[in-house]
Amino acid sequence: MTKKDFAKALFEKGIFVSKAESERKVDAILTEIEEVLKSGDELNFIGWGKFEVVQKAERMGRNPKTGEEIKIEAKKTVKFKAGKTLTDKMN
Repeated sequence: MTKKDFAKALFEKGIFVSKAESERKVDAILTEIEEVLKSGDELNFIGWGKFEVVQKAERMGRNPKTGEEIKIEAKKTVKFKAGKTLTDKMN
């Protein structure tokens, strides 16, 4: 499902009055999630899941094409951990 499909599904369920409004609201929510994570905070939806930024250390890897060793730079990435309620609904 794409972001556009998700916004359309919210519109079809009657959550928003138009497709355009639905797309704007989904964009606004995602932008706010990005801002929270950029600021270094974690975002926790109790029972549903938690988003947090984690630091990955620098490491050595291999170029799969040539087999040559390469250095992979340290970077920040987003980690999501599903909460109990969401996990229970999936099983």
